Amino acid sequence: MAGDGFITCLWFDGRAEEAADFYVSVFKNSRLGRTLRYPENTPGETGSAMTVEFTANGQEFVALNGGPQFTFSEAVSFQIMCDDQEEVDHYWNRLTEGGGEPGPCGWLKDRFGVSWQVVPRRLLAMYSDPDQEKANRAVQAMLKMHKLDIASLEKAYAGE
Repeated sequence: MAGDGFITCLWFDGRAEEAADFYVSVFKNSRLGRTLRYPENTPGETGSAMTVEFTANGQEFVALNGGPQFTFSEAVSFQIMCDDQEEVDHYWNRLTEGGGEPGPCGWLKDRFGVSWQVVPRRLLAMYSDPDQEKANRAVQAMLKMHKLDIASLEKAYAGE
């Protein structure tokens, strides 16, 4: 790990290695890093992973096997900015596989309970259009979706 900037720590209950492997498989520009194991006479099971460092999409993370005390909630989520529908589909499908849950408006929870927002960049341009009618039509269409569909958003934006 580089040692500067932010590193996001994600708290898991015994699934840190599985989660790190999964995220590295989903995102480009990803790799596993160092794994630290619990030594004797510590809260964790001796020899099990305490922390797993990994990079996903260029962002550094530490997966911590901290126990059942804390779980993820929608209060924190990661936005994945997508250039096209192919990227939206890829991230949506991969992150919901194996027990993930689709949510409204491009949000989802993966199999570990981590919340993600899969967002087409084009949607942000629609939202920021000075023509508030067009922007509102895009927002209204988005509010009816789970996985965001760029073609449908474009049609709503255009008033079709």
